[in-house]
Amino acid sequence: MREVFHQSLEDLQSQLVEIADLVTVSIDKATRSFATSDVELAEEVIADDAKIDALAVALDEQAIEILARQQPVARDLRVVVTALRVSASLERMGDMSEHIAQLARLRFPERAIPKGLKGTFTKMGELDVEISRTLSELLRTQDLRLADTIRNTDDDIDELHASVFEKVLSDNWKGEATATVDATLASRYHERFADHAVAVAKKVIYLATGDWRIEEEDIALAIEQQQELGHA
Repeated sequence: MREVFHQSLEDLQSQLVEIADLVTVSIDKATRSFATSDVELAEEVIADDAKIDALAVALDEQAIEILARQQPVARDLRVVVTALRVSASLERMGDMSEHIAQLARLRFPERAIPKGLKGTFTKMGELDVEISRTLSELLRTQDLRLADTIRNTDDDIDELHASVFEKVLSDNWKGEATATVDATLASRYHERFADHAVAVAKKVIYLATGDWRIEEEDIALAIEQQQELGHA
């Protein structure tokens, strides 16, 4: 029975990685469709979001069943609780990708990126794809060094997000109302996508340390402990 139980916990982790990988595909397609006005690619993102949602629901149902049947404690309980919380964040990341794709479809055949902001949104898209790939690897390996990378990438995205608002609020901004709305919405979706990745990273740190209120020096210590165990 214990072997079956631990296999169920491993299955939860595998399912989280599967969802995270799909989210990476989704944000990659969404940002490309947004940059190039590829409406077919946007439609793929919108249609595929249902698969992400369905996998997240299936994972939640399995986690709840484990809680009801196995009544896990200590770290095993943290694994199940973390899986429930992470699946919710991954589902929201998929939603952010879908929203970006919807903007691309809405403005087709015109480009959704307003003039003067192409470089900014191209970089934001690249960073969102990067942060998503790093998140998949973090869930796959639980290497806490990747959590640090995610946090640093999020800082870069926050700076770009702030620059978009500075641009559209400046006296030099000549964009029409629709361009202003598109820019602010798209920037917000990119920024929120990264924020959810950071939230997932924090949950993985919780899984490793058992502490929600973890400080930076504690993360560093946890990383050192992981490395020591790896060399042991």
